[in-house]
Amino acid sequence: MGTTYGTLYGIGVGPGDPDHMTLKAVKVLSSVDVIFTASSTKNSHSLAVQIAAPHIPKKTPVQKIAFPMCKDMAVLEAAWEKNAQIVAQTLAQGKNAAFLTLGDCLTYSTYGYLARHIRRLVPEIMLVAVPGITSYQAAAARTNRQLVEGEESLVIMSGVKGGHRFRDIANHTENAVFLKAYRNVSDICLALSENGWAEDSVGVVSCGLPEERVVNDLSDFKESQPDYWTLILAGRKKGLKPNAQEK
Repeated sequence: MGTTYGTLYGIGVGPGDPDHMTLKAVKVLSSVDVIFTASSTKNSHSLAVQIAAPHIPKKTPVQKIAFPMCKDMAVLEAAWEKNAQIVAQTLAQGKNAAFLTLGDCLTYSTYGYLARHIRRLVPEIMLVAVPGITSYQAAAARTNRQLVEGEESLVIMSGVKGGHRFRDIANHTENAVFLKAYRNVSDICLALSENGWAEDSVGVVSCGLPEERVVNDLSDFKESQPDYWTLILAGRKKGLKPNAQEK
């Protein structure tokens, strides 16, 4: 008789406010046998668990699995493989499990890597993604800012390496979101300024958390280095046309 595996739910818990969790996410959390979440190899803290805590039954065990914060692909692959095995072992007992992740579970999320390795390791395991509100959606709501309108486009990008990608596409979109903007925020702001976007851009730090901060003037980042949870909502000033050679 073959193994009957439990189901793994990838749950996006939103950016910070527990009230931003979806009804479906809360419903799943009330029914699973085990909850997994990512933590750094340097500590056991999990912001995702902190956010979801009001909706996690006291009897449900929470297991934190460590993911290294590094760029060495060999180290990362080994960690993803190991953690996939840990989760698969629980599912092999017939238990249903949830993996918590900040924001949306399929947008720059650790769940995506974990799910990929579990699918490769045990293809018969059922994976169910439960979408969550992203940080940029919450930031747009917090600042009452329209993300797109009419026939405009929106580009979502990582700001980890600064504004170089934005420089390549600035004349081909009307709106952009920079996630993970903390480390190279100076270059992102410079790139926005170079293309005339800085005036119609806003930064949001720790959206949905008690220490939340809205930065309406991006030059303020020069005085105060943002923390890890920093994003920028950017837009081309209405009426500003692309460079002639870029039309």
